[in-house]
Amino acid sequence: MLRRSQLYVPGNNEKMITKAPTLGADSIILDLEDAVPEGSKDQARRTVARLGRELDWGSRELCVRINPKGTKEFARDIAAVRRCGRVDAVVVPKAEGDCSRIHRATQKGLIPVIETATGLMRLREVVASKGVVAVSFGAADYAASVGGSVSAYLNNAAVKTLIVAAAAERGVDAIDNVFFDLNDSEGFRREALGARGLGFVGKQVVHPSQVKWANEVFTPTTEEVESARKVLDAMGTAAAQRRGAIRVGDSLVDAVHYRLAERLIVRAKEAGLIS
Repeated sequence: MLRRSQLYVPGNNEKMITKAPTLGADSIILDLEDAVPEGSKDQARRTVARLGRELDWGSRELCVRINPKGTKEFARDIAAVRRCGRVDAVVVPKAEGDCSRIHRATQKGLIPVIETATGLMRLREVVASKGVVAVSFGAADYAASVGGSVSAYLNNAAVKTLIVAAAAERGVDAIDNVFFDLNDSEGFRREALGARGLGFVGKQVVHPSQVKWANEVFTPTTEEVESARKVLDAMGTAAAQRRGAIRVGDSLVDAVHYRLAERLIVRAKEAGLIS
């Protein structure tokens, strides 16, 4: 499943939810947590449950972000997810350990968000929870958890590498953090390209304008596809001739480049670039 762009939509805003399926996002998160003020939680649950059933969500992933475990809203959110009809995954904020209970209660996939120091220290346990299909990073909440600055963690390669490694170990997707400056397309692209380079497959977005940017960055380019095909063809010929490392253009290519090329071609097929 593609998760190049994962769009947060406030659960109490019926107009925005109704528009969300038309915005081109691969994954949509109907948010019951931070985007909804305290006095509107019940209304948001009713709206999400109703529109989750009524709207045509097509082939995109539909998620609901619940409130954290231990809050008074947690059990009510779980009940709302059960009433929602089609929901593919529950987004679990501030995940700090085994989330399997949420999967058992909802029978939905899980996307835990690493947003605290405890969550990072227990990262492998979080990602190993039954039902996990992806894991994402909340830079702002993480910065608050450790007493740091948001800017220091938006591009923190050390933390992000750990998240990508844990995701790869379990064979699930890693999704990069939100970019908060809605007018800075170039800054978004730089951050997204860095995340893609680390192994993230997509980015959380908070505004419709960012959907296009994320889809573009996390979709292989025509040049990348052509280069990957050349590697696959050349390595296939080399294997038949019992050769290992070979030259393709100006580069030395071996088995690891073959695996990288295979992965890129899979992504290109998922994005509909090639059949």
